[in-house]
Amino acid sequence: MGKLLLAGLLGLGLVLAGVSGSYALQAGGVETGDLETGSVVGQPFKELTVDASFYAIEIGNMKTWYPPTTVIDFKTRPGAPVLLKVTNNTTAEHGFQLSAAVNQSAPTVLHTKIVLPPGKTEYIGIPTSDLFYAAGSVLEYKCHLHPGHVGGKLLMLK
Repeated sequence: MGKLLLAGLLGLGLVLAGVSGSYALQAGGVETGDLETGSVVGQPFKELTVDASFYAIEIGNMKTWYPPTTVIDFKTRPGAPVLLKVTNNTTAEHGFQLSAAVNQSAPTVLHTKIVLPPGKTEYIGIPTSDLFYAAGSVLEYKCHLHPGHVGGKLLMLK
């Protein structure tokens, strides 16, 4: 009887350890908003430093997100959430999609989409834990409204 009780408690402990790990994968999620009212994981956007800025621009007939490559070095920055500034400098509405990997479909994969009217700026706050759970170290960004527009890559040095 004692061995059965011990085995039951051990099994319950393993199940609870697995459950707590699954919550960690959903650390806080991506939040979008403006600089004054937005927040991520309880920290207001206005208290965070902007880690990277992205701009929708037109170069001749090509519409693109600039810069084409962005690097964030997590070895030198504090553990605060990442704050991205996204601005549409064109005369038409554009989308901004940031995704960990095109070929992943797990519910924990980092994926966010916003739509920006002309001249609009939005901020995206991402907990660092959500970035670190992303497979690999490259995120892709593009306009999800117009597949022909040129996107870019966000490289994370972990």
